[in-house]
Amino acid sequence: MRACRVPFQVLPLQIRDHKPEIDAALQAVLAHGEFILGPEVAVFERQWAEFCHVPHSVGVGSGTDALHLILRALGIGAGDEVITVANTFIATAEAISYAGARPVLVDCRSEDYLIDPAAVSAAVTPRTRAIIPVHLYGQPADMNSLSAIAQNKGLALIEDAAQAHGASLADGRVCGSLGLAAAFSFYPAKNLGAFGDGGAVTTRDESLVRQLRLLRNWGSVVKYHHEVQGFNSRLDTIQAAVLSVKLRHLAAWNDARRTAAGWYRSALAGCPGLALPVEASWTGRHAYHLFVVRLLECDRDSAARKLAARGVQTVVHYPVPIHLQKAYSELGLRPGAFPCAETAARGVLSLPMFPEITQAQVAYVADSLRAVLAS
Repeated sequence: MRACRVPFQVLPLQIRDHKPEIDAALQAVLAHGEFILGPEVAVFERQWAEFCHVPHSVGVGSGTDALHLILRALGIGAGDEVITVANTFIATAEAISYAGARPVLVDCRSEDYLIDPAAVSAAVTPRTRAIIPVHLYGQPADMNSLSAIAQNKGLALIEDAAQAHGASLADGRVCGSLGLAAAFSFYPAKNLGAFGDGGAVTTRDESLVRQLRLLRNWGSVVKYHHEVQGFNSRLDTIQAAVLSVKLRHLAAWNDARRTAAGWYRSALAGCPGLALPVEASWTGRHAYHLFVVRLLECDRDSAARKLAARGVQTVVHYPVPIHLQKAYSELGLRPGAFPCAETAARGVLSLPMFPEITQAQVAYVADSLRAVLAS
């Protein structure tokens, strides 16, 4: 195999380009030594809330914890059902399971792989307490339709915004402000990534914020005094410091991702056997966390291997829908249960996407993909 000519992403580039800012932020934390819930955490929480156009943000240990703690804070647990989509990372379903509730899976839309509101509506039962749409690949779900369902049925609408930092609807409202609460991940590979795990919840609900702050810190506000049974899930100070620095550049990085997406669209326009990403009518700004194509006529895994041989690194998001994972065999769902999710799983391929990718690199990826499909 040739050396990698176009990597899937290159995280060290962000460090290289902003090293003095990052070093200064880290040195400040090392100087004061408040590594858990230090002042930088509160600073980042305010900055992230402002970025998401909401009054409150609570930093937690990961995006999975963010979803889990929202559900816990809402009192959702044993005997309750939470609806989410089958084609997502398993953490979305596992957060529901951690809370003691039952994940109820539904299919996605065939055109953009986002959760299907019609399927959500049909899945509501007397036990349903919440809906968790996933803003997949950096594109918002159909939040207007989902909000109508949630309001009509008295359900909590919780955004899984782990891939949607800075994405927005056509009316200008941003992901993180579209439901009762939103969960974000700051896993290093995200559009806004930490130097390890991290997450946050955004919300307008003050009572929810109080519960989240209790739950993330052992159920405690005053040390050694515990109001509820909580968890150890705190965004640590070093990660908050790094995130504050990187947040200054997020809008520009997202613009660069959208520019790269435009290059891909031009270079791959009309390519036989290939479906390009579809931007939904309600989408204002796609964050392009991923640029995901679907191969219509050839074996996806074989194509990925041939691209790798040409030096192009690709990833599959995601090869196995939740309902076909061994971990969720308890749901009793078989192949064919969610045809759109299963079709996507067989054919989707994520092409290299990062803010620093060059037009020449995109052109090479596109030329390589055309050659592989033609062969």
